[in-house]
Parts: sequence; C-alpha cells; structure tokens
Amino acid sequence: MNKQVWLAGLALATVAQVAAAKELNVVASFTVLADIVQNVGGDHVHVTSLVGPNGDPHVYEPTPQDATALKNADAVFVSGLGLEGWMTRLIKVSGYKGSITVASTGIHTRKMEDDGKVITDPHAWNDISNGVIYTRNVIKTLSATDPQDAAEFARNGAAYISKLQALDQYAKAKFASIPKARRKVLTSHDAFGYFGAAYGVTFLSPVGISTEAEPAAADVARLITQIKRENVAAYFFENSNDPRLVRQIASSTGAQPGGELYVEALSPKTGPAATYEAMFRYNVDTLYAGMTKKPK
Repeated sequence: MNKQVWLAGLALATVAQVAAAKELNVVASFTVLADIVQNVGGDHVHVTSLVGPNGDPHVYEPTPQDATALKNADAVFVSGLGLEGWMTRLIKVSGYKGSITVASTGIHTRKMEDDGKVITDPHAWNDISNGVIYTRNVIKTLSATDPQDAAEFARNGAAYISKLQALDQYAKAKFASIPKARRKVLTSHDAFGYFGAAYGVTFLSPVGISTEAEPAAADVARLITQIKRENVAAYFFENSNDPRLVRQIASSTGAQPGGELYVEALSPKTGPAATYEAMFRYNVDTLYAGMTKKPK
C-alpha cells in the first residue's frame, strides 16, 4: 500500500474516532435526574446538574453559570410536574432555543391537597418504577440527539432499567415483612407520596409538597395528636430540609429518631446516597430499620 494513502486513511480513521468520542453537553435540573442521564449516556455525555448534592429543587436560585451551561447544552432534562418553578425564567435568561425533555412524561401522577389546593405531586422518582419511565425518556432523547450512539444508549438503558426493577422488588419484599400498622413514619415534608403508594408505607409530615410552605400551629397540633394515636415509632429528616420542626414534633410524641433520608437530592460522592440506586436502597433500609426499632 502506498505510504501516503495509508497515512491518509489513518488520519481519516483518527478523525472519525474523535468525532465518535465527542461528548454531548447535557443539563439536568437536579442530581437524581443527572445520575439517570449519566447511566444512559455513559462516556458520550458530560452532565451538569443545576441543583447540586443536598440541594433543594423547590427553592433553588439559578446562577449565571447555570445560564451559560443551559445556553451551551445539546440536551436539557427536567423532572417537571411543577418541581422546577425557576426553570422557565432560567431558560429565558439563558437564550437556550432547544427542546426541553420532561423526564416524568408518561407516569401515573398523584394528586394531593397542599395548602388548601389540589396539586400534582412532583416527587415521582421516589417510586423507583417511575425511574424506569424517566430512563426510557432519557434514552429516547439522547438517541435522537446523537443517533450514531443510539444502540449504546439502548444497551446502557436496558441494563440500568434491570437494576431499577430489581430494587423495586427489593423494596416491596422488605416492607411486606413489616405489619401494616407499623409502616408509619414522620418526615420533614410530604415528598414520599409515590413511595408510600408503591410500597405500602404511610408518611406523616408537618409541611406539604413544597418546602416553602409554613405549617399552621393548628395543623401541627393535629399531627401530634395523630402520631400519638397511631403510635408512630420513628421520625426522619431529609438531607435538603431544615430538621428543626420535625424534631420538635417528635419530642412531643415520643417518636424515636430514625435517621436522615435522601428525597430530592443525592448526597455528595463521599456520602451514602451518591447515586439514584444508592439513594433508593439507603432510604428503604433506613426506613425499615426505623419502623422495626423497638420502642423505648
């Protein structure tokens, strides 16, 4: 083979490899969704989570860096269902012109009363079977954005879905072993509706859907009465919320501390809930331990 022809072919092959290795710049609204995107995209995506570890997506204040990340994004993912109320303003400021993928599209939503209004519960990912739907929506968008790597996205997504489905069965079996009367806990705010419906756990909380809500004194008093009447054994606080109110209520009821739960944000990488899978398993195991704890 002519050396010049060989060199030209090598150069073309190198260019093709570089092109194939190009990363998509992807923006996700918060850490749970960012982790799902990373698992599907693998080496083909660079994912930026707007809300960071231990962050509260209800009250997040976007930064100029967020606007820049959004403007340069090849794909953008939000959870939707009213979670990211600040996102519309950020999109407008950033000048982003692309489409927005609502990862919760297709789930069976829950309606609930919050501050006298009936609204949609945005915390869908806490039922991990909904995480499967999120994953399928991510596969679809990444494949459309980068068709060349669509087969790999499909493979990554299928493997990830299998792990999520195994965790779903793990949770169902774990909680089924506890008598229904003991499957009741106190948490900081009402973010476990999907989890409770899927796994047969009753969650009581002083604050509604959004952490911006302030409970009335009468509501807190009624909750304390209910906790005493139903012998709720344990209380939990959340990594992204102020724990003072739930601790105050617990001190009036005799409920014992069950630990910290991760509901709207992953932990830092060194923490116990650095991925969506780890977060879910950690929450299941922590809740199980709290509900099976012998009362003092």
